[in-house]
Amino acid sequence: MQVDFGAIEVAGEANPLTEGILYHVLRSAASSDPTQIQTGTKQLQQWETAKGFYPLLQSVFLDKALPLEVRYLAIIKLKNGIDKYWRKTTTNGVDKDDKAIIRARLLESGVNEADQRLALQNALVIAKTARLAFPKDWPDLFKQLIHILRSSTSPTAYRLHLPRTLLIILHIVKDLSTASVIGTRQRFQKEAPELLNVLGQIYLTKVQSWQNFFDNGGDDEGGALEDIENSLLTIKIIRRLIIAGYDFPGRDKDVQEFWILSQDHFEKCIHYVVQEGSPLAAGPRTMIENHLVQLSKFHLTMAQAHAVDFTLLTNSLDLVRTYWSLIASLGETWGSKSLDGARIGTDGDAEDGDSPILERLGLKGLLLIRACVKMVFYPTQILRYRQPQEKEEKARAIQLVKEDLLTENLVREMISALVTRFFVFRPSDLRMWEEEPDEWEKMEEGGDDWEFSIRPCAEKLFLDLAKNFKELIIQPLLQVFYTVATPDNEDILFKDSVYTAVGLAADILFDKMDFDAFITNTLVPEAQKQKPGYNIIRRRIAIIIAQWISIKIGKDKKPVVYQIYQHLLDKNDPLNDQVVRVTAARRFKDVADEWEFNADNFLPYAPGILDRMMALVQEVELPETKMVLLNTISSIVERMEHNITPYANSIISLLPPLWEQSGEEHLMKQAILTILARLTNAMKAESRTFHVSFLPIIQSAIEPNSETQVYLLEDALDLWASIVAQTPSAPEPTPTELLSLLQYLLPLYSVDNEVLRKGLEITEAYLLLAPAAVLADSFRPNLLSALADLLGSLKIEANGTVTHLVQCVVRGADGFGGEEAVKIVVGDLISSGFFAKVMEGLHGAWTHHQSHGPYRELPSRAVDGVVETDYFTVLARIGLASPAVLLEGLTSIGGADLEKTLDWLLEEWFSHIENIGDGPNKKLMTLVLTRLLETNTGWILGRLQNLIVIWTDVLGELLDGCDDRSADCLYWPEDSGPYNPVDPEAPEDVRKRQLIYSDPVHRLNLVAFVREHLQNAIQASGGEQQFQDEWLSRVDKDVLKGFAELGIM
Repeated sequence: MQVDFGAIEVAGEANPLTEGILYHVLRSAASSDPTQIQTGTKQLQQWETAKGFYPLLQSVFLDKALPLEVRYLAIIKLKNGIDKYWRKTTTNGVDKDDKAIIRARLLESGVNEADQRLALQNALVIAKTARLAFPKDWPDLFKQLIHILRSSTSPTAYRLHLPRTLLIILHIVKDLSTASVIGTRQRFQKEAPELLNVLGQIYLTKVQSWQNFFDNGGDDEGGALEDIENSLLTIKIIRRLIIAGYDFPGRDKDVQEFWILSQDHFEKCIHYVVQEGSPLAAGPRTMIENHLVQLSKFHLTMAQAHAVDFTLLTNSLDLVRTYWSLIASLGETWGSKSLDGARIGTDGDAEDGDSPILERLGLKGLLLIRACVKMVFYPTQILRYRQPQEKEEKARAIQLVKEDLLTENLVREMISALVTRFFVFRPSDLRMWEEEPDEWEKMEEGGDDWEFSIRPCAEKLFLDLAKNFKELIIQPLLQVFYTVATPDNEDILFKDSVYTAVGLAADILFDKMDFDAFITNTLVPEAQKQKPGYNIIRRRIAIIIAQWISIKIGKDKKPVVYQIYQHLLDKNDPLNDQVVRVTAARRFKDVADEWEFNADNFLPYAPGILDRMMALVQEVELPETKMVLLNTISSIVERMEHNITPYANSIISLLPPLWEQSGEEHLMKQAILTILARLTNAMKAESRTFHVSFLPIIQSAIEPNSETQVYLLEDALDLWASIVAQTPSAPEPTPTELLSLLQYLLPLYSVDNEVLRKGLEITEAYLLLAPAAVLADSFRPNLLSALADLLGSLKIEANGTVTHLVQCVVRGADGFGGEEAVKIVVGDLISSGFFAKVMEGLHGAWTHHQSHGPYRELPSRAVDGVVETDYFTVLARIGLASPAVLLEGLTSIGGADLEKTLDWLLEEWFSHIENIGDGPNKKLMTLVLTRLLETNTGWILGRLQNLIVIWTDVLGELLDGCDDRSADCLYWPEDSGPYNPVDPEAPEDVRKRQLIYSDPVHRLNLVAFVREHLQNAIQASGGEQQFQDEWLSRVDKDVLKGFAELGIM
């Protein structure tokens, strides 16, 4: 391509899309000049959705005369474009014709690419395209691949074709093996057998070729190296193809044959790499080791993904035994024999003595044995129907593993090797402990990557065996334990490994050994021993106590436990190195979180432990370790409650430097916010001296468009809620800084459900703390408008939270300014649309209940069940505060014809009360409907029968079981005496209790309330006779009889 663009830079928008100009733009974007990079990148972004752009990118890539960096950028852009724009549902997606052009050239371009980097990127492009296009738009993909594969193995084929074809197939199989679309998986499985047949032949041919060269020699060393590279690529494909390409691989003849072949090759490859004086050079040896790793991955994945097939395939259990023999060989050189043998040599390094490939294979072997144990004792549950053959195969496989593999002798041998070999520290472990304590401790204690490391994996396998072979393990383990568990036994490394086993098996041994005596007689003396190497035992003591604390440690031994940890955290003791102290601090979290933790018992040891932990936070360097220590301190704060107050200043002074040092490490900031919230809650009102200093942190996280909001919002809300909860009520003034945060509450309602829930809780907390601020003209209308927007759009529970908050606003207004204040709030409810939504929902419910039959539908905005109850409670709170204000509100919504509105509303209200299961809400409704008698109007007196029915039902329920029939059970007289809690109480708990106790539901006696209102209605009607003639005569006699039996009148 010869294009002379000269020195003129055309504006990006004016550039037509041609191959030549695209090359120029790519060359600019791939240059080292920042200006050209910016210009070229901007133009490429503008072309991303243009028709013809991606086929032209492919054309640039295919032109081998162009510079490598331009071709590389072209294929990267094509790959990214497929990710973004290939799907049919994507806006501005790649045109159908463009897709066809790209697909037609993909395979040929990949097979003929000489550069390895470009070939890899092109293979990824093909794989991504196949994932999206196969089988619907690219049905003959595998037919094409198999044709190219066969052609590339012919004697006349170009030598590069086979590795390039295998590379493409590898990435296609990788992508399709994770496809979740059922149609794609089914078609992939249909194509798998033919592809496996061809690949299997290639693999066998290539392996035989390079094995023959290594065994017998020859002149074509380059050909042998090519063969070993090709066989490695092939086994990478085959292992994925068999796992993902078959539902029942064990039933396929080719899979069965390859399985036997894989075992044969596995043993031969081991022979090549472990034989003494192996003549292999480093390169070929590494390649053969890679073969071993791939074969071991194949065996392991088969056991994990197709456990039954694995077990029933030929010689599989012998294969597991082969792996165990490798593990046993590895164990012979694994751990240090003594501390002297683990010392650092004169060159500053220590010999590890084990082979890296043996270690990798040993790890796969441990995982393989775990998979076999899991199949027998923890089988995977599936939700599809199992055919009889499948059930029979599973039962046979489980029986085989139980009886032929997991024999008593082998289990004992495995347990012995795990404890005596793999639990023992290696020289490299002890060296890293000394040289990089932070990193080593984090790696040992803080990781979930047990699948990638021998000792953690060995611990998992030990635990599996211990749980499922208790009778084989308990007595031998206890015998060894009693031999080493004395202060006189100073075989430190072996003792550590036995203690490891006893800690892991705590829930198996708990009723077989006296751990309390072990603490007193052994751990206490050993924690104080001043001998080289006892730092290893001290670390283990911190771990084993934490493992047993929730299983079986007596209450009287807890102070001893606290003393041990206090001692292990003492920096002045030379054996308490950083690893010991960090482990003790990390593991003390388990002690603090234990169910029976008692703050009073811990108090004498709190100063020493907390001071030493806080000093340790400043000493360690890794942010992850600092965070772990903070989490432990946080747990202590939570469990000590108000007793933490004397240490608050020290804890808080730790945090600002950590906040600054954390930079963009938001996990650390989250931990700090959590500890501040716990400290605030623990200290109750005593924490108010710190509140103002915490508020800027909260503000920075809750401000709209804040950079930290996405990371810190939830933790900041927890802290905010804690501060509001622990701020004292009047007469102590609420800090203006805290009130100024109110403005940030309403935008949070639109973030997500969890944030909304927390936001509503904080709003209610503010209402209890500072009603004047929430009910102020500057905030109240906006609040009610925001709640109106939420009403009806939420799930039932969240909707209930909204209506509950409105009830609290109404009650707050009533308490703050009486009827006038309630009238203002109702005006806001009307202007915001909240009142209209409530009435619309209730009218929809009434309309729905007027229709009958199986095909009736709920009107669009109608409410039912709990939501209808929530809507009526809002009206009830308004009506109970002031019937006149409720009627004014109904008039403004329903127009001039109030009685027409009341007619359907009261009908629905009376009928709904029967469906309310909650006693307080039933009483609330009864109170407000009874209070409507004060209006002395026909629309309520005409419903006297409805009133008497609910009086009878609700009072019958609330008086049931009461000796005193003169008061309902929800009535709480004020003469019950003051409440005197033993421990300090959160100011918000006091406010909430006052809110409940001041509720008319508990302040009003329904018996007296009904009697009084009924008597007043009789008098207002002109006396008993006139009331009888005009209203009572309309009531059913049985209804009157039931009411009379209550003895109210």
